[in-house]
Amino acid sequence: MRSLFAILATTLLATPAVADRVTVFAASSLKNALQEVADGFNAATGHDAVLSLAGSSALARQIQMGAPADVFISANVAWMDAVQAESLVNADSRIDLIGNRLVLIGPHPATVEISPALDLAKLLGDGHLSMALVQAVPAGIYGKAALEHLGLWDSVAPRVAQADNARAALALVSLGQAPLGVVYATDAQADARVHVLGQFPADSHPRVTYPAAAATSAGAAAHDFLAYLQGDAAQAIFARHGFLTGAQ
Repeated sequence: MRSLFAILATTLLATPAVADRVTVFAASSLKNALQEVADGFNAATGHDAVLSLAGSSALARQIQMGAPADVFISANVAWMDAVQAESLVNADSRIDLIGNRLVLIGPHPATVEISPALDLAKLLGDGHLSMALVQAVPAGIYGKAALEHLGLWDSVAPRVAQADNARAALALVSLGQAPLGVVYATDAQADARVHVLGQFPADSHPRVTYPAAAATSAGAAAHDFLAYLQGDAAQAIFARHGFLTGAQ
C-alpha cells in the first residue's frame, strides 16, 4: 500500500499551477489585435488576460484613482508618463511596443493628397470632421497636431465632432454620421465600411507610439504578458492588423 505522503505528493505534482488573472488596460484602437494576442497568451500560459478598452486618457485617470490594472498600454507616451510620474507603473518594465499611422477616412473610395493645399473644409461639405477628443485622447491629439502643422486646423475647427476614443470617431464615419474622420490606419483597416482617402505625412505630427508597462503592484503573470507582447507570435498579429512593429 502506498503511503499517504506518496499519494499526496503525486496529487500535488499532477495539479496544474493556479492560473492568474491579468487585467490589461489598453487603448481602444488596439481592440481587435490585442484580443487575438490575449487569446494566444491565455492558451499558451493558462493565465487569463482580460482587456479593459477605452481612451488612453480615461484609462490613465482610472489608474490614478486606484483602478486595479495589472498592465497599461497607452496610445501615446504622455499618458504613460503621467501614471509613471506617480509611481503607478514599474518604470523598469516599460517598453515602446508598437506604432501606428494617422489617416483621413471617408465612406466612399477616393484619393486625396494631404498637404497644406488640401481644401478640407470644402471636402466636408455641410458635414463634420470626426475625431477623438483633441485635448485628451491620443488619436485626437495627434490629429489636431497634424492639421495645425499643415495649416488646416482653423478652417475646420468649428466643425469637428469629437468622440470619446478612436473607435468612437471611426464609428461616426462608418455609420454615416460624419463624411470624414481622422483616425489611425489600423482603425480604418478594421472596418470595411470606411475607406482611407490619404495618409498624413509622418512629420506632421509626433510619432504614434504605444508604450506598455506593468503596474507597480502587478504579479509575475503581468510581466509574462509583457514578455509575450514582444514575442514573434504577438508581433505578427500586430503587423497583420496594420500596426508598425520593430521590424518596420
